[in-house]
Amino acid sequence: MLTKKQHELLLFIHQRLSVTGICPSFDEMKDALNLRSKSGIHRLITALEERGFIRRLAHRARALEVIKLPEPVRGMARDAGRPLSNVIEANFTTPLSGVAQASPSEHTEVPLYGRIAAGTPIEALRDQSHSVSVPPAMLGHGEYYALEVAGDSMIDAGILDGDTVIIERSEVAENGVIVVALIDNAEVTLKRLRRKGNSVALEAANPDHETRIFGPDRVKVQGRLTTLLRSY
Repeated sequence: MLTKKQHELLLFIHQRLSVTGICPSFDEMKDALNLRSKSGIHRLITALEERGFIRRLAHRARALEVIKLPEPVRGMARDAGRPLSNVIEANFTTPLSGVAQASPSEHTEVPLYGRIAAGTPIEALRDQSHSVSVPPAMLGHGEYYALEVAGDSMIDAGILDGDTVIIERSEVAENGVIVVALIDNAEVTLKRLRRKGNSVALEAANPDHETRIFGPDRVKVQGRLTTLLRSY
């Protein structure tokens, strides 16, 4: 049986690996769990390793692999080995704004913009009366907003129509990360970002949807996918 902090750390590592493929740093883990020092993270990782939940990967810096999840978590993220990502297809007239600041409380309320359909102006979705409660271990200390997924463009990445995705507001992202991208200051979409030379590719995760290629000045990152929520 895991302690609360062990459970929170395991879930945080799992979510980050699922979305980005990169293990969070000890500083990020410390901030996510609201701990004062990294020594506490070392102890939690050792405990999780001894209990068979994670494994350290040799010859790779800060590399961890999640081997299994506690039973209650498997119900929420049953595809632990697949990236948790999806797509939202939408056209907007303005960039995304009106986000929530994460805080080390029992739950963080993140504004939910609603179920987004193509052609819906973002201004019509900024109803601050709707929000979702997210455990702070899933967030860290960034600014976040939530979107309800409409569509199947990233279904092969493990996200279904009706899922809720939590987005960290950011203007930068590494290659391979799922991002909210603003195209030509008019259209917003959630896709996997790939940069090569002077081109930017926004990749779908469904063979029925094409990868779109743009010049670097046409695409602006509006946020990074960090967490997926699903109701059963």
